[in-house]
Amino acid sequence: MKTIILLFFSNVFMTTAWYWHLNHKDIPLWKTVLISWGVALLEYCLAVPANRFGSIQGFSAFQLKITQEVITLVVFSVFAVAVLKEPFHWRYLLAFALLLAAVYVVFKK
Repeated sequence: MKTIILLFFSNVFMTTAWYWHLNHKDIPLWKTVLISWGVALLEYCLAVPANRFGSIQGFSAFQLKITQEVITLVVFSVFAVAVLKEPFHWRYLLAFALLLAAVYVVFKK
């Protein structure tokens, strides 16, 4: 559970680092890059331990990556709708279902 929680919060920071500036186009690009690097540093401080703990708990690298991708899409979806005010389409749900199928396949014994 520690791995999932750390991956969740690391993805909140990473999504913010990559996309917050889309609503702040008035800020010079060089400043947005520096700000994003600072936010991304926080992401790394959570993602690296998350992957280490997950590996210790028995997750394979493939399982960690697929789990991280699903978390990323959930976090990004909320961010895109709430912060960027983008519409959410039904086809995104279909894509998520396919990703969840990938998670099932990866974790199936």
